[in-house]
Amino acid sequence: MRLSEERQIAAPTPAPGVPVRLAAAAPSLWRVIDRGGRVIGHLQALPECSGIRYRARRFQAATRAFLELGEFWSADDAIDCIRFAR
Repeated sequence: MRLSEERQIAAPTPAPGVPVRLAAAAPSLWRVIDRGGRVIGHLQALPECSGIRYRARRFQAATRAFLELGEFWSADDAIDCIRFAR
């Protein structure tokens, strides 16, 4: 069961050395931007009773759409999934 998304969730900080930055897109939603300044995906925080899960979506330039990659208990795992998905 998901909790109300009314509370503001702070942006996660990517692990040191990970070549991305996050930019706010909406409450609990961040654009994942590579070092070249391109948006490569979205990271969304999903509050649940047992903690916060992170949904990863990768932008596919060919289709100009986002591909759902999955939900993770770790923001770093979700960011890595976005970075390495093709």
